[in-house]
Amino acid sequence: MKKKFAVFGNPIKQSLSPQIHQHFAQQHQLEINYERQLSEQHRFNQDIEEFFKTGGNGCNITAPFKQMAFSLCGALSEQATRAQSVNTLARDSSDKLTGHNTDGVGLLKDLTANLHLQLSGANIMVLGAGGATRGILQPLIEQRPASLTIINRTIEKAQILAEEFADLLQINTASTSDITDNLPRPDLLLNATSAGLDGKLPITDTSFITKDCCCYDLSYASKPTSFMTLCSDAGCSQVYDGRGMLVEQAAQAFTIWTSKEVDTKTLINDFDQLNQA
Repeated sequence: MKKKFAVFGNPIKQSLSPQIHQHFAQQHQLEINYERQLSEQHRFNQDIEEFFKTGGNGCNITAPFKQMAFSLCGALSEQATRAQSVNTLARDSSDKLTGHNTDGVGLLKDLTANLHLQLSGANIMVLGAGGATRGILQPLIEQRPASLTIINRTIEKAQILAEEFADLLQINTASTSDITDNLPRPDLLLNATSAGLDGKLPITDTSFITKDCCCYDLSYASKPTSFMTLCSDAGCSQVYDGRGMLVEQAAQAFTIWTSKEVDTKTLINDFDQLNQA
């Protein structure tokens, strides 16, 4: 019998998760059924319950339901507990709904294993203080950066996150309108806002971006995002989107569900073909 998986979100038609997980399944000659599931705020809890009651083996959660999924779980991984959001759901041996957050691990693997970046001793700056940032902070901090700064349109949200993670690292905060010279110039600049996908810019001041800075948009698209174009125009030579993170976080979820490790490099290299499928 085919194992049943899904990804829940709204919108959801743009998701590449079905293609990615089918690719992983083929590596192990597994037959799976993986579908996109459009949900609504008022139906999400019911949709998840129905999915598992009708034979679901595991599911991914994307915007805007990650924090709702967090509240549904009877057990949580350490990463999900820290992030207070869940992007992967599974059932444990006692049929308890368990929540994981593989975003941070996926990002970290792409940055270090695929892009070969050295994060230890680096100055890291993150744009945005929403759920995406919450999911990646702990893995980044565990790499022992020299500094970590959160930039957000409203500084209060950045300060709340900094306080929540203060036991791990003293995090700098600033508003997008006040990126001062007192802040460490980033070796790695991460865009964790959704601005890059809708043509808007998460920042307008690029004076703090040096040519040696690596700029990375957690989002992915068939063409460079507005953030990527902004950084390239600022003279940055290392500019990436989040395709590697997408594949790597999916690989972590696949392993949680099947206990099988997968190769990600071929899929990342052929990502443009995947995006056109």
